Amino acid sequence: MTATQLGQSLDSVLSSLELEPVESHLHPAGSFDVADHAVPTGREEIWRFTPLRRLRGLHADAPLDGDGFEVRMEVPAGVITSGVPVAESERGLSGLVPTDRIAARVWESSPYVRTIEIPEDAELTEPIVFTLTGTGGDHAVARQVLVKAGRFSRATVVLRFEGSATWADTVELVVGDGAELTYVTIQDWADDAVHHSTQQAVVGRDASLKHIAVTFGGDVVRHDTTVQYAGPGGSAELLGLYFADEGQHIEHRLFVDHTAPRTKSNVVYKGALQGQGAHTVWIGNVLIRKIAEGIETYEENRNLVLTDGAQADSVPNLEIETGEIEGAGHASATGRFDDEQLFYLRSRGISEAEARRLVVHGFFNDLIRQVGVPALEEQLLATVEAELSKNVSTITGAIA
Repeated sequence: MTATQLGQSLDSVLSSLELEPVESHLHPAGSFDVADHAVPTGREEIWRFTPLRRLRGLHADAPLDGDGFEVRMEVPAGVITSGVPVAESERGLSGLVPTDRIAARVWESSPYVRTIEIPEDAELTEPIVFTLTGTGGDHAVARQVLVKAGRFSRATVVLRFEGSATWADTVELVVGDGAELTYVTIQDWADDAVHHSTQQAVVGRDASLKHIAVTFGGDVVRHDTTVQYAGPGGSAELLGLYFADEGQHIEHRLFVDHTAPRTKSNVVYKGALQGQGAHTVWIGNVLIRKIAEGIETYEENRNLVLTDGAQADSVPNLEIETGEIEGAGHASATGRFDDEQLFYLRSRGISEAEARRLVVHGFFNDLIRQVGVPALEEQLLATVEAELSKNVSTITGAIA
């Protein structure tokens, strides 16, 4: 099956599901027309946590014609990458329809679609790595990415963001039948960057997707991620790691839409916060449609508040339209250091600062070790260490 046939097959399956529209303020009806999306005021449910005044007009009418960035690519043999003009592209292959004004503006303004095509049956031993470095500029950048994993392929795609930019994008992940795709997105921006991302994935029959979101840098970072299924037996694992410093806003919104029977989803996001005005938002929503009998789902969010003045908002949601399921649940927790863990470590001669460092590393370690790329795992552990070293004295004083 060619890549085009793969797309036609998935599109046909999604169409044949004849899914009924679901009325929900958490995932509003979509439209490609920017005019159908009013400029948000902050009173809307999907925008009530976001500091709109710090988005630099992405949500309104600021120009999206910037090109202030550089790209480095590490592409294994056999993988096809290209910048395809939008008129000739297969954008929308994932079923993406913009549900907010920024995504619709990206759809309208992006000059091309960066396409990454993994051939069917390919088993890549090295990751595909794209590093985008913002170089500044007066205008925001709008870009679209499409990742197509062919049938029975095995691959890892890493998209890393660095430097300074005002960036808006859409990312589509199309996982063919029987394929296994790991997608890692890393926000390691400079402190002044603003990033809004809309991500849509469709998981084929008996396919699996591991979606890993890591956010450390940026002034404001907001990710809106949706997963759907194009056939039974699909599995999606969504893992997230974030660390917010003083004044930083990090927001992850997830929607897992069980559109096929006997599918699975597992969501685990963990975050740490330190410094005055550090703010994180996690919105998790799972919809189990009438057609989705025999599914299993679970979502979890945990936040570790390291200092006074930081705020973590966590809102899990579960919408169930059929009782014929294997299991469904969610959990959310926000707290400070575990005093018992600290007492145990200090009673064995470990200093207070070192004990706190070890607790935070333990908090994140199990997620980092699931990335599956050893070199990248070590980089992430080093980044956590660097974040902790920024305000060691503040953390110790605030929680002592």
